[in-house]
Amino acid sequence: MTATELMKFYEVDSHLRSYLPLIRDSPVYPVISDRNGVVLSLPPIINGNHSKISLSTKNVLIECTATDRNKATIVLDTMVTMFSQHCADPFTVEAVDVVEVDGSVSQCPELRSRMETVSAKAANSHVGIEESAERIASLLTRMSLSAELQADGDSIRVSVPPTRADVLHACDVYEDVAIAFGFNSIAKKIPETNCIGEQFVLNKLTDKLRLELAMAGFTEVLTFALCSEDDVSVKLRKPLQSAARIANPKTCDFQVARTTLLPGLLKTVSSNKNMAMPLQLFEVADVVLLDSGEDVGARNDRRLAALFYGKTAGFEVIHGILDRVMQVLAIPTQRYRVVATEDSTYFHGRCADVVVDGRKVAILGVLHPDVVTHFDLAAPCSYLELYVQALA
Repeated sequence: MTATELMKFYEVDSHLRSYLPLIRDSPVYPVISDRNGVVLSLPPIINGNHSKISLSTKNVLIECTATDRNKATIVLDTMVTMFSQHCADPFTVEAVDVVEVDGSVSQCPELRSRMETVSAKAANSHVGIEESAERIASLLTRMSLSAELQADGDSIRVSVPPTRADVLHACDVYEDVAIAFGFNSIAKKIPETNCIGEQFVLNKLTDKLRLELAMAGFTEVLTFALCSEDDVSVKLRKPLQSAARIANPKTCDFQVARTTLLPGLLKTVSSNKNMAMPLQLFEVADVVLLDSGEDVGARNDRRLAALFYGKTAGFEVIHGILDRVMQVLAIPTQRYRVVATEDSTYFHGRCADVVVDGRKVAILGVLHPDVVTHFDLAAPCSYLELYVQALA
């Protein structure tokens, strides 16, 4: 068979067909053969019967192929070191010369060890123990790391063998110290900090609001923080406002960070139109607003959104949710007002701002019919969006 015929032959093989795309479109295929030209393997697809291992096999060639050379080197070193204990002369292997495309020659396996110097004091600090440098060096030997205490009494020179490719930094050595010492043997104690951690005030408030809306008969949803440009502009009958854009969006559904929670709720209703009406949904989440005063040019703003979708607009239900939220926040009716306003997303004459102490903290109203139809809906909707951080 030719290589092309092999590709077609193994397309129907349930075990091998997933490997075909790795080399199918390559102008050349990797082939391993012996000095007589007998094909031993077509990696990563299939091995040859000529090189099949039997009980009488004495000489074994370990070959490793991969799309990443560094990973192939790690796998080869690990396999060779593990296999070497079964050799006639234990822990000895014969290297092979690999001729590169440019004609240069390198030897495999590399089996390189490297040295890492760590501090016993730092190890104690990171792990949370108080052991001597000699004890820490002894613990590291249990983890297949050769350790030698230096003259200063604190530095430990650690030899990282080729079998420990997972050791990348000093913190990995500290982790081995903790494993050898035993996690259950580490004494538990209160961290030496200035205060005891507690729940963030804003999160504590929003959790309470979630509970209240759930008890009011609304169902919580969790929608994507990203949306398309049309979701926050055309579909809401507004010009495209300033929004945090994704530099290289992979799909038109995730182009910008949402500036309002409304599109996500309307999409949720659109996906659940077969459910019995009315649908009462809410979400408490962040939107992203551009802010030149922030070091990253944008900031998160916590919002509470409630949507009523039914045979009637249900504005009185949404207004009732607003009153309940204000009651929970201990804001008396004398402090907040519902002021009529105009917004292109809402039906004319059915939109209002909520003002607390002269500051706008929410908007509510009946959505414009065009907005409803843009999300493939047919029944009227009422909507409330509360700026939680303005009240926190």
